[in-house]
Amino acid sequence: MAADTPNPERKAPPAAVRNAEPITQVLTRVFSERLSVGDTVLEIAAGSGYHAATFAKAMPQFTWQPSDPNAEARASITAHVTESGLGNLKAPLELDVRANPWPVATIGAVLCINMIHISPWEATLALFKGAGERLAAGKPLVTYGPYSLDGDFIAESNIAFDQSLKARDPSWGIRDVRDVAKAAENQGFQHNETVTMPANNMMLVFTKTG
Repeated sequence: MAADTPNPERKAPPAAVRNAEPITQVLTRVFSERLSVGDTVLEIAAGSGYHAATFAKAMPQFTWQPSDPNAEARASITAHVTESGLGNLKAPLELDVRANPWPVATIGAVLCINMIHISPWEATLALFKGAGERLAAGKPLVTYGPYSLDGDFIAESNIAFDQSLKARDPSWGIRDVRDVAKAAENQGFQHNETVTMPANNMMLVFTKTG
């Protein structure tokens, strides 16, 4: 394929492009505080791979390992890996959080963006279980997406979004921060921080205890 010919497999969803910079700012701070140079960040449900390429470029001191259970998503991630030319961005893994074992061993952090509300609750439980088995004490797990706070959906748009998600699949829906934090605690994580993000989203920062 010619260098100036766009790869049709390489996706860059508008929402991913819009939120990449604010997410990068939070991750840069959190990972700089909690990771060592050379640590591997495992991204669960990496989707298009646009974020992984953005983060790997912004934080070259870490290795970025994207993963996704969907073959089309992995094709897009692969295109981003190839076109980025970044030595610290690895080829995507086929990984479903509910599978056991995960096809990874030593990792320094887990990142999960926009999965929790578009998957069954069992996937969230599996996320924390799998991460808890692989992260050392003091290492972070970070999630991003829409959440409610003690039942408050924050915005009318989130109420409508929650209803639309459940109409598509009754097992989906916007989760409450309290419930996610409890699931994390059950697998040995402490909820350190809730960061308010643009477009009524939040980032939840957890640290493995031990």
